[in-house]
Parts: sequence; structure tokens; C-alpha cells
Amino acid sequence: MTARTTRRLLLGAPALALPVAARAQGSAASWPTRPITILVPNPPGGGSDFAARLFVEGLTQALGQTVVIDNRPGANGNIAIQAAVRSAPDGYTLLMQYSGYHAGNPAMMRNLTWDPVRDLQPVGMGTMAPHVIVGAPNLPANTLQEFIAYARANPGKVNFASAGNGSIQHIAGEVLARQIGAQMVHVPYRGAAPALQDVAGGRVELFITTPSSAIGLIQGGQVKALAMASAQRSPGLPNVPTTAEAGLPSFTIDAWFAFFAPSGVPRPILERLNAELRKLAQDPTVRRRAEEGGATVVPMTIAELDALAKREIEQLGNVIRSANITLD
Repeated sequence: MTARTTRRLLLGAPALALPVAARAQGSAASWPTRPITILVPNPPGGGSDFAARLFVEGLTQALGQTVVIDNRPGANGNIAIQAAVRSAPDGYTLLMQYSGYHAGNPAMMRNLTWDPVRDLQPVGMGTMAPHVIVGAPNLPANTLQEFIAYARANPGKVNFASAGNGSIQHIAGEVLARQIGAQMVHVPYRGAAPALQDVAGGRVELFITTPSSAIGLIQGGQVKALAMASAQRSPGLPNVPTTAEAGLPSFTIDAWFAFFAPSGVPRPILERLNAELRKLAQDPTVRRRAEEGGATVVPMTIAELDALAKREIEQLGNVIRSANITLD
């Protein structure tokens, strides 16, 4: 190859790339032209499902395309997360990510097939939620202090449910057992809804979960709300004391549910989605529905959500490692 030919090829390389860049920009400008799917890593009825459904109608109207939910529970969220990571980075597949999976799984699984920073892009905040400690109707305790005394008097006989091995509910139960000095047995389920069914049925004594998944059962008297594991009371459960008010100030558990996309989605699409989500977070109807479900909507920019998620990865990871919780 002559020097002249080589120089001509090199000079022509940027021109060859222009059609590709132009197609990407054109695709982002015309997006969306077909329905958008939100993958949810839990069954209907849980906190992530509640957060996704809170925004579906508004996003459908704002984007002019149908937004549908695809519940894919299992493997501690990894089934839905892997599907999102492997999807085309075109803005038509989103993930309603749960902070327990996003920040917890990397600390508990050595052979995880996805990385929260490398493989997922933050899009916008869905809801933020505290956790409520609920007991079975046949639990011989009506307050948190009564439960602590009962658990201490019955080491190894008290069961606590979770939405799966390594979930925030699992971590919360282990941390609670350590803080109150009582041995408890972990019973994992595939999501919050089946766990709550067994708590309401008296087959498991305790569950620590987001209010959105339990508020109906609490208000109906089917489970007992012992305390909110948060610094403030929940607007949806104003009569339930905080753990500090109930005598256990060091025990707080908060979670978030946020929209993520696979890496590589064009920035203009992410920014449009983020703008629409922030608008919906200010909508009075959305805010009211969130509060009725025991959660809050907090508008966040992409950068703000990115900083929060990375901070959670470090902080929750430290808790998991100190408690020696693994899923391998």
C-alpha cells in the first residue's frame, strides 16, 4: 500500500463514521416510535412494582407511546436485571431498579454477571421508601419492645421473612437480630407479596418491608405494624411510631426504587426520560398516591441519582461484608 493510499484512507475514516453518528442522532430525535417496557425484578404488589406503576400512565401520556410493565421476579432480582443489561441500548427497555439489588448484589455475589456502574445508566428516581416492621396477627407482641423481649426469650424459634436471599429485608432482619441480641431464622420468598401472605397467615412471625407493599394489610388489621425503621413517621401510616420512638434508635432502613437503562442509550433519550420523570414527581396526584402507599417521590437529575447509587453501593456493601452475608 502506498503512502498516498494510506493517507487517503485515514482522511476518509471520519467521513465513514459520520453516517453512523447521524443515524444515532436521528434515532434519538425521533424516539419513541413504539411501546416502552419497564422490567420489574419483583412480582406485582411489591415496592418496585408500586414505583413503576406510579409513573406508567404519566409516561405514556408524555411520550405518546404505551409504557408496559414486565414483572420478572427471581434470583434476587438478577433475572430482570440481566434482561435489562442484555437489551438493546435504544431506550425501549428500562429497569425499575431496587437499591437492595443494585447496591447489595455486588457485595454478596462473587460471580455476578453485571456491574451496577459499568452495565447500567441512571435515568431518574422513582420512589424513596422507609421500611416498616410488621408482625403476624398471632405474634404475642403488639409493640417493638414486646417483640424484642419475646425474641430474646425464644432464641432460634422466631422466623423473619424476606423477599429473597440477600434482599434488603434479609439484611435488615440479620441486622435487627444482632442489634437486639436475639437469634432469628431467615425464611426467604420470591418477592414481598408471597412473604406478606405467609406473615398475614401466621406462618412467619416478622417481616421488614416497604410500606407500599404492606399498607393495605396493616390498615386492614391483617398484620401488626410494630415500628417504622426510619427517622420520620410515614405519611401513609401516621400512627406507627419510628424505631427511635419505640426504643431502638440505631435501627433504620431506607430504600429507593429508580429507573435505569442499559449502558449505551443515547444521552438525549436519557435526558428526556429524566425530564418527564421529574415533572411527574411534582404532579399532585402522583405525590398523593405515593404517600398513600407509604413512599415519597423525589425529583432527581441523572447526576444526583448517579451519586446516590454509587454512595449506596459503598455503604450497603460495607454493612453486608461486616455481617458476612453471601449468596455464593
